[in-house]
Amino acid sequence: MKRLAPIFFCLFFSIQLIAQITVQTDSCRIKVSLLTCTPGTELYSTFGHSALRIVDSSKGANLDGTFVFDSIYNYGTFDFDDPDFYTKFVRGKLLYFLSVESFLSPRGFRASYEYEKRGITEQTLYLSCEKKEKLIAALEENAKEENKYYKYDFVRDNCTTRLWDIIEKFSDPPYTTKPLAGGETSFRKLIHEYLNKSGQYWSKLGIDMLLGAPVDRKLTTKEIQFLPDYLLKGFDSTMVAMQTPFMKLGTNLVQEKKVILESALPPQTPAALSPLVIFSILFLVITVLSFSRSRKIQTALTIFDKVFFFLCGILGMLILFMWFGTDHYTCSNNFNLLWALPTHLFIVAISFQKNWVKKYFRIVFWLTVALLFCWLFLPQQMNNALFPIAGIILVRSLFISKRSPPNPPKGRA
Repeated sequence: MKRLAPIFFCLFFSIQLIAQITVQTDSCRIKVSLLTCTPGTELYSTFGHSALRIVDSSKGANLDGTFVFDSIYNYGTFDFDDPDFYTKFVRGKLLYFLSVESFLSPRGFRASYEYEKRGITEQTLYLSCEKKEKLIAALEENAKEENKYYKYDFVRDNCTTRLWDIIEKFSDPPYTTKPLAGGETSFRKLIHEYLNKSGQYWSKLGIDMLLGAPVDRKLTTKEIQFLPDYLLKGFDSTMVAMQTPFMKLGTNLVQEKKVILESALPPQTPAALSPLVIFSILFLVITVLSFSRSRKIQTALTIFDKVFFFLCGILGMLILFMWFGTDHYTCSNNFNLLWALPTHLFIVAISFQKNWVKKYFRIVFWLTVALLFCWLFLPQQMNNALFPIAGIILVRSLFISKRSPPNPPKGRA
């Protein structure tokens, strides 16, 4: 055995050397890389961006040493000038498309991100010559006018998930990725991660009110990679097969990783007053005033009730519309309807002194009590800022249901 050990030792390192040489020479003069862009200042850019870069040195070089064929394949393009843009966006029918642009041209991909002071990280990927050629052919086919459009879905079909799918398709099997985020996360938690980091608590509240229970289920490793940063991490931990002259070995999908642009954006400062703080103060004020016997304060509270429950009803109608009137999968099964009752929209047009209206608010009171008890056990994670809103509904529905009719004016003898 002692005599065989050096032979096995040399054989092992010979295979490793052959594997390294194969990776280095198996370029076909084509480089395929994933570009991951850091978040921007606008809400639509909060989660970053992903694109594929293809460099083919066989097409020749420019005088400055850059290559003629240095193209970006970007699935995150949409037509902002579409006259029905907002209607399609709200209804979940907005079409995104695959665009092809230069990486280094004065108005190209790099220049636009440099102008926005956003960073770019490049991961050079291992693919065999045959797979690279097939990948380019597939991208060119997808970029044709009749093929380039697709219906965008933020969590299931976006500019990042499309890259995951096409790279997996053109990688040599087996294609294995280590679990990300401990395997215990959800779409909502990942969305919160970015919104909290950028201090966008009001945007977080709006998103949480419109997104339903589907974004709270546990995700697979593949589903976690719907966000650019997690696709980058996923590729870093992925192994693919590599064909050597003697056998098939495993190698890292990412062969080289470098930062092309550093982010130059200053840290974003969160709003001075978060929704939780403002709504908590409002809850305390309304609760204290509700015990007042002042006629003026009670009149003001009646006006507040009309406006408050009207807004809750409007929101409830919006939630219903996003659930049943759009193609947004993430807006279905929305438990915010337990406090934002659409019926509020119609009840505010009726006098709160009517007995059946008081019974209505008595039902609202007990429904809110049940909601608050079950708050942490719902299949949907509720935004914390909505807890004091539910508290206001609890307090005001109780007082409305017990409100006595105003005393009639006393007559004179």
